[in-house]
Amino acid sequence: MTERLYYLDPYRLEFEARVVERIGVDDKRVILKSTCFYPTSGGQPHDEGHLNGVPVINVFEREDKAIVHVLAAELRDDTVHGAIDWERRFDHMQQHTGQHILSQAFLEILRAETVGFHLGKEACTIDVDKAPLAVSQLDRVEDLTNEIVFADRPVKTYLAAEMELASLPLRKRFPDGSTSSPRRLVEGLPTVETPIRIVEVEGFDYSPCGGTHCRRTGEVGLIKITRVERRGQDTRVEFLCGDRALADYRGKNRTVNELANRFSVGAWELAKAVGRLAEEAKSNKRELNAAKNRLLDYEAAELLAEAEQRGDVRVVRKVFTDREGEQVRRLALRLMESEGCVALLGLAGKKAQLFFACSADLPYDMNDFLKRACQVVGGGGGGRHRFAQGGGTDGSKVDEALEIAYERLLEVET
Repeated sequence: MTERLYYLDPYRLEFEARVVERIGVDDKRVILKSTCFYPTSGGQPHDEGHLNGVPVINVFEREDKAIVHVLAAELRDDTVHGAIDWERRFDHMQQHTGQHILSQAFLEILRAETVGFHLGKEACTIDVDKAPLAVSQLDRVEDLTNEIVFADRPVKTYLAAEMELASLPLRKRFPDGSTSSPRRLVEGLPTVETPIRIVEVEGFDYSPCGGTHCRRTGEVGLIKITRVERRGQDTRVEFLCGDRALADYRGKNRTVNELANRFSVGAWELAKAVGRLAEEAKSNKRELNAAKNRLLDYEAAELLAEAEQRGDVRVVRKVFTDREGEQVRRLALRLMESEGCVALLGLAGKKAQLFFACSADLPYDMNDFLKRACQVVGGGGGGRHRFAQGGGTDGSKVDEALEIAYERLLEVET
């Protein structure tokens, strides 16, 4: 079992140790007699840093409790000088300590138990067994959380024997609901023998935990809930602590100020300004759609005026190259509303798109026309007898596809 120096002092950044085992043949995985490197466990990611100048890229715990250090390059030395990435370590300490405070606040304010925890690179989450959660409820939890932070309470870690566990008001319970047993699976820890490591936020939270934590709650800094998402009977709560919360506030404050300046309003007036803009955008969109529809009507009338007249049937054949497929489709539907009209429209480009339509008073099957035409462009499609659409991969053969459809029209006439 590796001696875990981070338990003795999570603020210790350097250490000397002896290599006791090498794993594999590349000398990139080593086990040390003792280490300051925290391994990934309990929802908290591993530490990073260097061993004799070689970057440590992963740290994990083996089944026998030995801690494996995964290196970026081989390390053949028998003794090492280790150095921890303090910025990463302290960030994890802030987030993990903040999670303890936040979880206990949810329990006290809402009787909501924490059933999951993840410390991510950008944000942290806990899952609580209560849903839905109102904004006012979240505000109360957040207020209590930061009250504990501002009180700068001591955060203590110690080992508790089995008999002592029963007297502690533990937040984390064992699977059977008890708080003491000679051998239990503790949330966030592998199966362990007592004594069990307890992290106590003085007078507020008592929890079995193997992570690294701050000495005092004041070091955690601001704790901010940034997002919630309902997941069945649970709620996923995203939060930020300390430096992460500051960076988040700084970025959002900068964005708010930039937008307020752009709208020439105060930051407190931004929501109303955006609301007005959204309403204007909706109104403009309605007017634009109405104008587009009028243009389609004019274009349809123009195409009908230029259509080939075959008895009582007007045939519109046209290939577009600079339009959106939806516009051509809507144009075909417009032409379909006219009596005695067959519309064979195509859109040429990297791919071929075909839109065939006919009036309700005509007997033609547009789906049949389309299937024949799609064979030319190397694709397929479908629809009903009055309207069908499809396409293919060969956009250079749209003219040929329309010609095939037109020939089918002539066949049906005869």
